[in-house]
Amino acid sequence: MYRIGYAEDIHRLVSGRRLMLGGLEIDAPYGEEAHSDGDVLLHAISEALLGALALGDLGTHFPSYLKETKDLDSKVILLETICMVRDLGYEIVNIDSSIILEKPKIAPYLTNIRHSVASTLGIDDSLVSVKANTNEKLGAIGREEAVKAVAVVLLKKK
Repeated sequence: MYRIGYAEDIHRLVSGRRLMLGGLEIDAPYGEEAHSDGDVLLHAISEALLGALALGDLGTHFPSYLKETKDLDSKVILLETICMVRDLGYEIVNIDSSIILEKPKIAPYLTNIRHSVASTLGIDDSLVSVKANTNEKLGAIGREEAVKAVAVVLLKKK
């Protein structure tokens, strides 16, 4: 049995925060405004995994009103999520994702981001795709006010 999950996450960019993408800190003059570390890529992948198995959303499992989730490392969110997936007897077939960000250009980071995601999940890099896009200077992303990530996951029953 196969299950597909899709999710997207967007965060405002603000000074005084680290820009976290795929578990890595990216050199930038701003970062994601969020209750956790704000890693939009790991949030989108985590929520796509939850969605594939109808397990709710990140807010259900990691509520922003809890002190324990304040500045939470998004790798922890991803690790707890993949444990839920595996506990239900599923494994990842593949992940396809995109990061939409005007600046900084993240193409030089993509190989390391891809490896970080795969390593966190304990899967081969070949099962993870991470692409970079801009928003062609349109909207909040185009004005460098936000960063967005989208992810699709395919799971199969072991």
